[in-house]
Amino acid sequence: MKLYAVKKYSYLFLGSLSLVFGITGVFIPVLPTTPFLLLASFCYLRSSERMYQWLINHKIFGAYLYCYLTYKAIPGKTRIGTIIFLWATLSVSMLLLPSPHIRIFLVAVGISVTIHLMTLKTLSREDMKALNDLYDKKPKEQELSNED
Repeated sequence: MKLYAVKKYSYLFLGSLSLVFGITGVFIPVLPTTPFLLLASFCYLRSSERMYQWLINHKIFGAYLYCYLTYKAIPGKTRIGTIIFLWATLSVSMLLLPSPHIRIFLVAVGISVTIHLMTLKTLSREDMKALNDLYDKKPKEQELSNED
């Protein structure tokens, strides 16, 4: 029984740490967001049903994870916005950092992330509509079940 508790809390800690890194990765291009969010969902699934449900049903991260896991795709606008934000922040970083080695590393990261984003499928309008319907209905269904 003690081993189970250690395992559970280790997964919970690792999931929470991954979530923090994933959120940070939204703002710092060198940290990849998707792998950390996927790791967080994996760890939460094995440690806390409540935290897993919170992450999967989260208004922002839930839809992102669902698209990635279900379709291996992202919306076209998300792809374009991500690539623009990625290169804008990398450009600022390269201007502020004097080391040519770090600049080369940042360019390599930018190219790698751009290639990865471009290899993902674009989510179709029908899939986007279904996803929006799914996430728009969830809060209403939860409110109805809380009223009972």
